[in-house]
Amino acid sequence: MKRASLVAFSATSIAALVLAACAPAATPAPSVETVRIYSSLPLTGSSAGQTTTIVNAINLAIEQQTDGGLVCDGKIKIDYVSLDDATAAAGQWDAAKEQENANKAVADADTMVYIGTFNSGAARVSIPILNEAGIVMISPANTADDLTAGEDTAKYYPNGVRNYTRVVARDAYQGAFAAKWAAKLGAKNVYILDDTQIYGKGVADQFEANTAANGLTVVGRDGIDGKAADYKALATKIAGTSPDLIYYGGITQNNAGQLLKDIRAAGITAMFMGPDGILESAFIEAAGADVAEGVYGTIAGNPRAKLPEAGQKFYSDYQAKFNSEPEAYAIYGFEAASVAIKAISTVCVKDRAAILSAVYTTKDFAGVLGTWSFDENGDTNLYAMLGNVVKSGKWEEAPADILP
Repeated sequence: MKRASLVAFSATSIAALVLAACAPAATPAPSVETVRIYSSLPLTGSSAGQTTTIVNAINLAIEQQTDGGLVCDGKIKIDYVSLDDATAAAGQWDAAKEQENANKAVADADTMVYIGTFNSGAARVSIPILNEAGIVMISPANTADDLTAGEDTAKYYPNGVRNYTRVVARDAYQGAFAAKWAAKLGAKNVYILDDTQIYGKGVADQFEANTAANGLTVVGRDGIDGKAADYKALATKIAGTSPDLIYYGGITQNNAGQLLKDIRAAGITAMFMGPDGILESAFIEAAGADVAEGVYGTIAGNPRAKLPEAGQKFYSDYQAKFNSEPEAYAIYGFEAASVAIKAISTVCVKDRAAILSAVYTTKDFAGVLGTWSFDENGDTNLYAMLGNVVKSGKWEEAPADILP
């Protein structure tokens, strides 16, 4: 009995071994490659109220458009890292800090996309660094014309291949719109100020270039020191020209609130208008709600009511998730992230050149801003502009009947 059992057992064991040997090998789990997206925005200082909502919007896009960060059937994992390009000492973006951020992204072999910058001057620092490495940039906020167009633009692209795009219209359109709006508001004589930075001076230049065509007379133009203790002497000078409207090209962080306070303290009641650089709650806080009441501001985009369904959904989703209202540039952060995710999901390879090409050739993109494309310079073909006004301590869309 024992011998028979041993024989039977051995035959069974041999059969099992043969079946096991013939069975197909288990398919190994597919390897997951990390593709990293960095953003570089001023998160220190008064810009933080604006830029934190951009970071929130980027995170929201990744949450909604990936499977826990996974795309390409789980083959690629998108990892997002938010960097701060501002310092406490500067109170705003800092060139050395932006350079550090760009170099950090270049040194990281996983970096495929750089969302930034917020300030046009910062873009001048980082575009050449990232261009040498072939990393695509998608800006949610830069508007300076020279980044994509003009005689000096080539210096930003040392390898000869464009790597910079933006989902917001450039200053040429914003300055022209502001001049038309000033005329529609009844202004005849305008005094122009700027904060001497690339963005501020650029948009003020575009405003000035469009004054004559809109029947406006420039009665004065000055650049301000963004760190001055006050602007009382300047306010006295402006008062002597009796302007109907004062146009300020610049950002909140260059003392725009104090500038307006000193203008009003000098008894000047002229209308005050600025670009998207002051279109944030920080400007109202700096000037004071009473002083800022009635200030006009411009920004690229359509009225919220005219946004596509995806744009309407962005606002409701943002409010539901973060229990707050997104600031003006949050929707552009969402759009920039969406373009990046679409490009990565389309090529499904961890390759900087392939992802750059996919972003740069974005056409007929149906996003939260509408359906649009990048042109050959990396600019969006959405040129609609939006007017805003401070009312009861908040920025609101201006009524259609006062817009050009």
